[in-house]
Amino acid sequence: MKKINIGNKKLEASEISLGCMRMAALSANEANYLINVALEEGINFFDHADIYGAGTSEKIFSEAINMNPTIREKILLQSKCGIRPGFFDFSKEHIIDSVDKILLRLNTDYLDTLLLHRPDTLMEPEEVAEAFTKLHSQGKVKYFGVSNQNPMQIELLNKYLNNKIIINQLQLSLTNTGMIDSGLNVNMQIAPSIDRDGSILEYCRLNDITIQAWSPFQYGFFEGVFLNNDKFPVLNKKIDEIAKKKCVTNSAIAIAWILRHPAKIQPIVGTTNVNRLKDICKASNVQLTRQEWYDLYISAGNKLP
Repeated sequence: MKKINIGNKKLEASEISLGCMRMAALSANEANYLINVALEEGINFFDHADIYGAGTSEKIFSEAINMNPTIREKILLQSKCGIRPGFFDFSKEHIIDSVDKILLRLNTDYLDTLLLHRPDTLMEPEEVAEAFTKLHSQGKVKYFGVSNQNPMQIELLNKYLNNKIIINQLQLSLTNTGMIDSGLNVNMQIAPSIDRDGSILEYCRLNDITIQAWSPFQYGFFEGVFLNNDKFPVLNKKIDEIAKKKCVTNSAIAIAWILRHPAKIQPIVGTTNVNRLKDICKASNVQLTRQEWYDLYISAGNKLP
């Protein structure tokens, strides 16, 4: 498994991360097997959130991996907070309380990265800064990030932060390419030219912010998986064609497409199927050509200007 430096910091992570959202549905033995296969495949970065299984996913993970200092130093742990039932909460009190509970469930003294989970329009950046400063000074969180935020939201936060944002978790897949579309269709009066994200792809590259791609196999907003889906015959035909040529599965090609981008995007894969995880990890050794990348992009229904 190839490695990347998250946020251009001394945080060497596997270029593919295991998302633990669905871990709450696993037994202890199933979770243990999944985690150990991930480690064997070279994955050292694990993505959590306090709302995944209402905290159960984090607890099962720590029990399954038998968390202890020796194991902890070999892995990178990320979690997210800020989503509450019916509203978002980036208050100082909620962030600090959330982290304390996350650490308790994960049975660890610190998080490598903490993300604010989606934007909170009632956010007071000074409060967030106070929370981040306290958590960092106490050694509870090393680095900080956000999810689904645009450049100006990050700029607003960074104005007050001593520890700048180094991660932005965004939806990206072969069928969800908005941040790429607008950059390819500049100065055109067509739908793909609409910049809905404030040039977030280029902004993150300019500011050494690692983009983490969530739901890399989903189309729409959790509407389903595009692989082997009759709704995407042209795309699947092209994926299968390239997969056969590269001697890997279609899952590996879908992830290799994301990894091919020079922004060094880190996909968050949430599968709990061990065999599929092994197939996905093969993407780290697949190098798509420029033409293959664009062929896949066009097969997903996109047009080049």
